Amino acid sequence: MSYVKFILPTAKTQPVTMNMGMAMPSWYDIKGLDERSNEQCDGILQSRDRIRSILRKEHEERGLPYSRMAIAGFSQGGALALFTGLQQEDASQKLAGILVLSGYLAGANTFKLTEGLEQTPILHCHGTRDPLVRFEMANKSKELLTSKGVCNYSIKSYPMQHTVIPAELQDALQFLKQILPPDSSACVKVKAPSEMSIKELKEAIRRAGLGSKAVGLMEKSEFVQLLQKHRGESKK
Repeated sequence: MSYVKFILPTAKTQPVTMNMGMAMPSWYDIKGLDERSNEQCDGILQSRDRIRSILRKEHEERGLPYSRMAIAGFSQGGALALFTGLQQEDASQKLAGILVLSGYLAGANTFKLTEGLEQTPILHCHGTRDPLVRFEMANKSKELLTSKGVCNYSIKSYPMQHTVIPAELQDALQFLKQILPPDSSACVKVKAPSEMSIKELKEAIRRAGLGSKAVGLMEKSEFVQLLQKHRGESKK
């Protein structure tokens, strides 16, 4: 899917109760994996808002419709994907779909389905031998969300533990291709180097791995030419 832009945010490092209170990258505090503990997810609202802000930035700065965006995640990331994707601020922000790998619905006591998002496509892939997030959590998540109005929730099971396998990844890829088919009218518009500020040029050069080639450059035109050459663009 070369036409798709992938953004991979990392959870902040914070103390996690289930990790004996030691700090680790986590989207919210995990007190336990039983249903009662799953209702107490300190920090999940802040993480939801962080993902919302990423989506909003793509929409406002890149002109990408929400209908051409999807959220995916594994385990806790999958839980956050469900919690966020079905609680967008309004129906105009309905996503193309949600992909959950070995996840579950976290923060059920604070979850409220946004009206108009009932038909958001959801694919939930889960291992039947998962000892950490048991397979029954997938079924219970679907049951709870269905009771709240969600009506496009599919579960696929695999003979695996809390991991991923090729067959699952292939199903995930097919789901993404289905909800995000090629569409030339929804391409992200890449800013031309000549239109960038010095700050934007330096960041683009850093992301492109051209830092060593930018050493000694002083003028904006030099940064522009370096980035244009890397992209194979003619001088403008």
